[in-house]
Amino acid sequence: MVVSVLEEMRIRSLGVIDDAVVELSPGFTAVTGETGAGKTMVVTSLGLLLGGRADAALVRIGAKSAVVEGRLALPPDTPVLTRAEEAGAELDDGALLISRTVSAEGARAPTSAAGRCRSGCSPNSPTSWWPCTARPTSRAC
Repeated sequence: MVVSVLEEMRIRSLGVIDDAVVELSPGFTAVTGETGAGKTMVVTSLGLLLGGRADAALVRIGAKSAVVEGRLALPPDTPVLTRAEEAGAELDDGALLISRTVSAEGARAPTSAAGRCRSGCSPNSPTSWWPCTARPTSRAC
């Protein structure tokens, strides 16, 4: 049995959420908050990462698209990691990175598993794995 853990999830421009990072740990996680805080969008994000139906109405008003990204920790000997690497995905410290984009225009976008920049690319963290654009002071993304 392959046991994987969703360690982190980043949500951008989905419903009421502008930009949020959800850090998860093994075990039970409860999502709580005030009405309108975005609990439904967190659960919706999980569904999108797992291949659920996307709806352009989910994209935050004024945004061109919504993006959900996840970091999955998998056992090192799992065939999932081997197949992902064979398909061209890069691993981040043994974790598989997946993302899903939902266009405000309703265009179909696949879920992807690919490498992400680690150092010097995130405006918030020098060790972040989130996607970025190359800057002269960082390595190419």
